[in-house]
This record gives sequence, structure tokens and C-alpha cells, in this order.
Amino acid sequence: MKGTFICCIAFFAGLQFTVAQQRPQYTQYVLNNYLLNPAVSGIESYIDVKAGYRSQWTGLEGAPVTSYLTLSAPLGDNFIQGDAASMPSGNTPYGRSYALDYQASPPHHGVGFSIIGDKTGPITQTTIDFSYAYHLGLTSKLNLAVGVSGGLNHISLNTNDITLENPLDPAISNGNNSQWKPDLNVGVWAYSANYYIGASVQQLLKQNLYFNTNSNVTSSQTVPHYFFTAGLRLPVSDDISLLPSVLVKLIKPVPTTFDANLKMAFQDIFWVGGSYRKDDSFGVLAGINISSSINVGYSYDVNTSALNTVSNGTHEIVIGILLNNQAKVRSPMHGF
Repeated sequence: MKGTFICCIAFFAGLQFTVAQQRPQYTQYVLNNYLLNPAVSGIESYIDVKAGYRSQWTGLEGAPVTSYLTLSAPLGDNFIQGDAASMPSGNTPYGRSYALDYQASPPHHGVGFSIIGDKTGPITQTTIDFSYAYHLGLTSKLNLAVGVSGGLNHISLNTNDITLENPLDPAISNGNNSQWKPDLNVGVWAYSANYYIGASVQQLLKQNLYFNTNSNVTSSQTVPHYFFTAGLRLPVSDDISLLPSVLVKLIKPVPTTFDANLKMAFQDIFWVGGSYRKDDSFGVLAGINISSSINVGYSYDVNTSALNTVSNGTHEIVIGILLNNQAKVRSPMHGF
């Protein structure tokens, strides 16, 4: 029984399938809301490529490590050419005059792709998804997008990383240690010059997960993740804007939790900010838009839970590449 207990601890601490979030969490989600909501696909007039790396709870052996690559692209010359022509010279998205001149995007399609790898202890997850979204202008200043993404999720257990009292422990012996499962996510996103509101569901298809063929050992099950996001753009001057945002997460059976972020952007060149995750951590963030082709963001989280006695914090870096950026903008026109 001791071996079974150790295996279960590794399993539940790694993927947290029965008591916590099963998908990776991000401090800099506001830089890439596509990770949470497929409706963001093609929201900008350029091809938005982002790569991220997150080392959570550094110093703790077997702590989660997440990496990802995402691509989001618009379809439709009216949108791509229109947005490229609609940005007046010298008018950045963080200036006061931007909202006055802002026009809702013409109807267009968006597509996207993501590959996300997450390793916790002996358990590795890889999710590969493709997305589609349609963006519709509701008013002259407001857009609504709906999106869907689907693909496959691969989960594997490396038994070489597990030391058991009984090598034939029924929790993993004679089991399926490499599994592929379908993945489906949906979302909606409303956005204007100075705000956005979004809602999405990930892991819409419940799946049983087990590393054994013994019917006496209980399997785990994936659960839907509900995300609600909102953000504001509050110009302080023609050069400075405040960008508060919030993310609410509903994942049964755990209590509802939330993330709150505040960024201060200086023109469209660099930004600094802070974050708070309920009952978990505080973070500091900073980023620079090096050019109209590349930007970089970094964050560091300090745990407020009992993990702070064994963890050296969490590091996360995001690199963005803007392809076919005809408007030559350094920062998003339709996102934050």
C-alpha cells in the first residue's frame, strides 16, 4: 500500500486531476490570451507568433515546467489592409487619441495553432490544437468574436522516475503509460478600443485517465475549465496608459479563484506591472517591444502559500514575433 500511496501522490501532485487546475497556469496570460480563448484567433492584422517558457516553484524537485508555441493569423484582405491603413502616423494604441479614431474591425476570419508541453514530476502532457474564429462588427466601435479549437492531448507517465516499494504496484503495473485523448475548447470575445471581455471553456470533453488495467484502482477524470477575462485600457497621457485586467477560473470541485494584473505601458515601447493570484502568489512583470517585429516579456512570482518554504519562486518568459506587420505597430491594436 505504501507504493500505491507514493504513486498517487506523484500523480495528483503532478496533474492535480481531482482537486485543482489540470491545465498549465500562466502569469503573462494577458500577453497571449489565445492560450485561454480560441476566439482571439486572428484578432490582430499581423501573424502573431509567441513562444513561452515557465519554470514554476524553482528549487522544488519535480515542479511544473511549461513551454509553448502559438500562432494566430487573420484571414481577409479587407481587415489586413484596412488595419494597416487605419493607424495614423505617430498614433500608438496607448495614446489618448487612439480611442477617438478607433473603428471596429471589418468582419473577418482567424485561424491559429498551439502546442503546449507541461511536465510535472514523472508526468508529461503535450496538447496540440488548431483553432478557428469569426470576428463580427457589432457597432462602429465594438467587435464580437466566437471561436473553437480542437486537437489531441497526450499524457505519459515515466515509471523510471518513480521509486516504489513494490515494483508490481497495481497503480501502474500492466498499465497504459502513454495515452492520446481528444481535446475541444470554445470561447467568445468582445473587444473595443479600451476594453475587452471574454469567456471560454477548455477540456469540454471529459476523459478518463488511468495508468493501469486493474479495475480495483480508481481512475481520474478531466473536468471542464471555465475562464472569464476582462481588461481595460486607461490612458493617463498621450504616452502612458494603465492596463488593469482580471481572470476568474471556475474548475470544479475546487473553490473559484482569480488572477489580477496591472500593467503600466510607456508609449508602445516598454511596460512594467504586477500580478496577484488568490491564495497563491504575487508577481512582478516587465516587457519591451524591441521593434515592430519582436517583443519580450518576463515575470517572477513569489509564493504566498506554504510552498514558499521550499520554492525559490516562478520564472516565466514570453517572446513574441510579429509577421506581415504592415501597420508597423509595436503593440497590439485590438488586444492589450
